Amino acid sequence: MNKEERTESARKLHKQGLNCCQSVVKAYADRLPIAPEAAQAVASPFGRGIAGCREVCGCVSGMAMVCGLTGHTADVRTLIEKFRADNGDIVCDRLLKLGKRPCPDMVAYAAGLLADL
Repeated sequence: MNKEERTESARKLHKQGLNCCQSVVKAYADRLPIAPEAAQAVASPFGRGIAGCREVCGCVSGMAMVCGLTGHTADVRTLIEKFRADNGDIVCDRLLKLGKRPCPDMVAYAAGLLADL
C-alpha cells in the first residue's frame, strides 16, 4: 500500500468504530508479524488516550506499536516529535482542547507519518 492508501485505510477503520490506536495499527496489519485480530486486540486499551483517560493520544501509541512490531523502534521519538510539532501536543485531552478533531483526520495523519519511514 502507498501512503494515500494507508491514510485512507486508517480513516475508514476509525469511521467503522475502531479507536484511534486500533485504526493506526490495523492500517499496517499487512506489515505486522501478528494477525490483524491480535493487533486490533493489543491496541484496544490504548484508544481515547489510554483506556479513555485522555492521556497519550491513541494515534501516538499506535505509531509506537507499529514501529515496535516492524523493527523501527529507533524512529519512535522522531515520529512523536513530528506529531507534537505539527499538532501542538501528544496528549489526547490537550489535543481535543486545541480543536484537533475530527479524530479520523488524526489517525490518517499518523498513518501517513508512518508511511514516510
